[in-house]
Amino acid sequence: MNYEILLAFSMATFALALSPGPDNIFVLIQSITNGRKFGLAVVAGLMTGCLVHTTLLAFGISAVIKNNPTIFTLIKIFGAVYLVYLAISVYRGGNSISIETENKQVKSISSLFRQGFIMNVLNPKVTIFFLAFFPGFLFSDSISTIIQFYVLGLLFIMISSIVFSGIALLSGSISTFLTGNKKTGFVLKWVQITVFLGIAIFLFFG
Repeated sequence: MNYEILLAFSMATFALALSPGPDNIFVLIQSITNGRKFGLAVVAGLMTGCLVHTTLLAFGISAVIKNNPTIFTLIKIFGAVYLVYLAISVYRGGNSISIETENKQVKSISSLFRQGFIMNVLNPKVTIFFLAFFPGFLFSDSISTIIQFYVLGLLFIMISSIVFSGIALLSGSISTFLTGNKKTGFVLKWVQITVFLGIAIFLFFG
């Protein structure tokens, strides 16, 4: 078992969770609008959706790896290329981060959990991202690839849950910081680009 790969995966996941994206911005908005526990309900829904994606990935890609190592190598290359594409997309985007909360309808905890779950499970971009991200971090030649994907998935869920829950609990301070600092959007944009390119390089040369 290669613990260095697991550490690299954990660090990459932490950086990704911190980078501004639709999921953590949605958690932030709901926490500001409805309250912290509502933001935590969104987090729970999103992470439950991640478990579904992990299961699909584990059983689908494991079969590919077993039957054709060449295709698996191509999947890793695809992952690196896709992450470079994401970095370019962020670069071409603006520097602003929108956290507008006006006219947001107050919802129940259960409805926000369902919304977080559905927006995650039905988002094809999450499926593609998991396919691009996870295979490059398999960490053992002796452990079943299905088990390895579940270990990576649970690590991803645990780390993302901690970060996203922190966003929900500190939503007031975070929103004040984002709206009060003009350079925040620019800095976070380049943090996101660096994270995507760093993981792409790891996958390509790993």
